[in-house]
Amino acid sequence: MAIPTEAAQRIAYYKAKEGVGVLAPKGWHCFGAYGSSGATLYVSPDPINSADVLSSSWKGFAGPVVQISLEYGGTSGRFAVAKTIARAFPARKDFVEGVIAEGIEPASSFPYGPYPVDTLKYRGENVVEFSTPAQVEGLGTDSRLQKNDTPISGAAILIGEEPDLVRVWERLPSGDSELSQLIIQQTEREAARLRN
Repeated sequence: MAIPTEAAQRIAYYKAKEGVGVLAPKGWHCFGAYGSSGATLYVSPDPINSADVLSSSWKGFAGPVVQISLEYGGTSGRFAVAKTIARAFPARKDFVEGVIAEGIEPASSFPYGPYPVDTLKYRGENVVEFSTPAQVEGLGTDSRLQKNDTPISGAAILIGEEPDLVRVWERLPSGDSELSQLIIQQTEREAARLRN
């Protein structure tokens, strides 16, 4: 991936042993988690306490962060995959209907249609880039990012027939905002390799 020289000096690639990697500002801290549903990597300018991240009472990141997740549609990750499909990929509605038919979660857990405040830009039938404004719920807060005074940008990419789902969310400090599109583009490239 071609990156302008100035940006390349300020960005690094982070990857846990399991899952996918992501670009984020150089010198940040990362923590990866994985299980039967998939794998997630968090990258933050502040040290990440694993006990907090793995706690059921942790509310998420309040400040700058990059999060990337790979969720498997054939495992317990299917619930997160179905929720994203319902919000952003209407052509894949059959997958959502199949998950609802299992009767494990009610149909109300899978609202159809985009969040009213989100901006969606489709980059193909299986790729959508999104932006969630500050202080509101949207695809940006369907993550471990708490809402605050800064918008959240990201992308959701479906992979395969089952499907699996790669999602990236980023909220960067104002001085690093030009790195946002590089992070999203790299994620889309990496997800395209997973499809092959």
